[in-house]
Amino acid sequence: MAFFRITLMRSAIGLPKQTSGVLKALGLRKRLRTVYHPVSPQVAGQIFAVKELVDVQEVDQKLSKEEMKELRRPDTGFYVENRADWSV
Repeated sequence: MAFFRITLMRSAIGLPKQTSGVLKALGLRKRLRTVYHPVSPQVAGQIFAVKELVDVQEVDQKLSKEEMKELRRPDTGFYVENRADWSV
């Protein structure tokens, strides 16, 4: 089963109530919040109504909170080959 991974990228402040209602129906209340919905024409229509505000990807499975946190963690930019021995 496939899922839409929907992330709210822009706020709905100042937009019509209908737009904020669609975001509420999708379960998006805060910026950078991610929700998963099964792929269906109804959900696709809701996404189309707020396409400028969200980032959508089609994924095979839902990710847990821990897995999402790990995806957001940036690369350290370095790795340790071996440690120096300072006990001399």
